Amino acid sequence: MSKTAPFERYSDAYEHWFEKNRDLYAAELETIRRLMPAAAGEGMEVGVGTGKFAVPLGIKIGVEPSEKMAVKARARGISVCPGIAEDLPFPGDRFDFVLMVTTICFVDDPARSVKEAFRVLKAGGFLIIGFVDKGSELGRQYEKNREKSRFYKEAVFFSSQEIQGLMREAGFKIKDARQAIIPGESSDTIWDGCGQGSFVAVKGVKQGA
Repeated sequence: MSKTAPFERYSDAYEHWFEKNRDLYAAELETIRRLMPAAAGEGMEVGVGTGKFAVPLGIKIGVEPSEKMAVKARARGISVCPGIAEDLPFPGDRFDFVLMVTTICFVDDPARSVKEAFRVLKAGGFLIIGFVDKGSELGRQYEKNREKSRFYKEAVFFSSQEIQGLMREAGFKIKDARQAIIPGESSDTIWDGCGQGSFVAVKGVKQGA
């Protein structure tokens, strides 16, 4: 994840987005929460940022390349390791689950990043990738206005099908998906599957040998 300059420079603006868009944040958080079992075990978030997802989801460990973002996450009680998605600083078969939220669009090598998540998961563990679907209304807006955005100028957006393809190629079996921020629906509406919501979360499981 080398696209860290905007996050180093605008870490306060990143935090402000969550305050300004509380309804969207709540929808994204709940979308992910619905894919997590009650007893999820030990988890790790790749691209933990300032901890805005890890903290409410009970995740204690994160990887983050931006030191300014990591400082904020540590202040919220997260144990943050400096590192990148393509080379996670953990041994194999370590975690029960891994989370990536709006991280995949900033990594240099998406396929390798997903394979690294697979490597550090225990057999039976799961990966959840949350992202803005490039084919959605919001995804098209972000793509259209990317040159004006502090954060998304260098981002690469993916469709739900592309994310699922990356996960399958890494060895995951797709188990479930949820979608939110659906045109014409209230902000707290969450549907199964994908294809209509702007924010999508896909869950894949690392099956045992």
